[in-house]
Amino acid sequence: MHDLLFRPASELAALVRAGEVTARELVSASLERIEALDGQLNAFTHVDADGALAAADAIGAGDARPFAGVPIAIKDNQPVAGMPLTFCADLFGDFVPPFDAAFVGRLRAAGFVIVGKTALPEYGILPSTESRRNGPTRNPWDLSRTPGGSSGGAGAAVAAGMVPLAHGNDGGGSIRIPAACCGLVGLKPARGRISLAPALGDSFLVADGVLTRTVGESAALLDLLAGPELGDATWAPPPAEPFAAAAAREPGRLRIGMTLTPPLTETGVDPIAERAVRDAAALLAELGHEVEELPTAPWSIPGVFELFSASFGPAVASTIVFAATIAGREPAAADMEKLSWHLWERASQLGAAHYLAAQTQLQALARGFVTAMSEYDVVLTPSLALRPRPIGELFGDNDDPAETFRRSGEFTPFTAIANVTGQPAISLPFAHGEDGLPVGVHFFGRPTDEATLLALGAQLEAARPWADRRPELTAAA
Repeated sequence: MHDLLFRPASELAALVRAGEVTARELVSASLERIEALDGQLNAFTHVDADGALAAADAIGAGDARPFAGVPIAIKDNQPVAGMPLTFCADLFGDFVPPFDAAFVGRLRAAGFVIVGKTALPEYGILPSTESRRNGPTRNPWDLSRTPGGSSGGAGAAVAAGMVPLAHGNDGGGSIRIPAACCGLVGLKPARGRISLAPALGDSFLVADGVLTRTVGESAALLDLLAGPELGDATWAPPPAEPFAAAAAREPGRLRIGMTLTPPLTETGVDPIAERAVRDAAALLAELGHEVEELPTAPWSIPGVFELFSASFGPAVASTIVFAATIAGREPAAADMEKLSWHLWERASQLGAAHYLAAQTQLQALARGFVTAMSEYDVVLTPSLALRPRPIGELFGDNDDPAETFRRSGEFTPFTAIANVTGQPAISLPFAHGEDGLPVGVHFFGRPTDEATLLALGAQLEAARPWADRRPELTAAA
């Protein structure tokens, strides 16, 4: 039964539909693996065993819903009715929302069974999932390393086979970074593709999505979750064909740009990451694509990291305001980690005019980035500049929070620019390094063109299969 949790969600639902396995058996297997492994990994902040089993018992053979009986986990920064919503932050206390996020409603309607909530760094700030409230989440491939962040709990849970796939969201790489650290597929959809209802009408930086084992799963979930909800301020145009259909067809001959120059910092790239990108470029050329190494990156513009920080900090501050409203008092330094307080103070001093000016400058830069990349169908980069960092290195309560934030940018300099531009982007688990850790390669797509990324990703997956790779830790469970 436990091996089933490494199979695609659509296959699991087909087994339930045919009566070959029951929804309760699937959900029980998920809960048993969580109990067996979470003491080591700390991927979950909340497990709702009773609720999940009750939901599973209501699902029988012949259920026509596309994912009936399949267990899934939700990141602990989105509301699920009856489950705690904490952002892994003390200020939220024991808040339990009475409603679901819109995408959670779509998951339930499709038959998914929610087994619990997964960990993130406090307020989702850092690319390493460690918090004062919940402690560090560990990478199933190496317990001394981070699974990435901010959707690190989701990444660890899927890589360890606790659930076959999990929700994540991405405001600077927070789906793609844990995908790269944990050996998974991580797609950040285009801006406005998945509704942020009911909390927001839209977002400049953040997109919801999932972490999966295969490109086909990511495509199928995007078909399920895509599309506006009543009252959305903006949304992406509908695709020309279902995303699953795009993932099932050949991509055609593409013009692919390749660069190893990070957009946000001047950090170097680890040799393992560079080798993976060059190997991927060689394979793409063998598959018939035109691959060109860019002499200079189209995004090498000084000051981009500072502008991103000026936009990201107020986004964090707005969540702190939400938490303070729930707590019924003003936030204080004792309520949060040093980095959260640092960003709160910076945002409080910034002023509305400076924040809006930074947003305007970022939008202008985004237009330039997209224009510079427009002659290519996709652009290939490393997913990460460095190997998954040791636990403790990027903890938000370290003594020098500004330095921690800067070092986080050196670890993950390739991902955040897609949040600024709104382009879709995907990390694929292309290889493994000599250190035993996964190595991701990263593709930027044209605006609203997830279809090309999915078709190309599926082609690479067929040429270099990765879905059966498992950490040794999983065998012990």
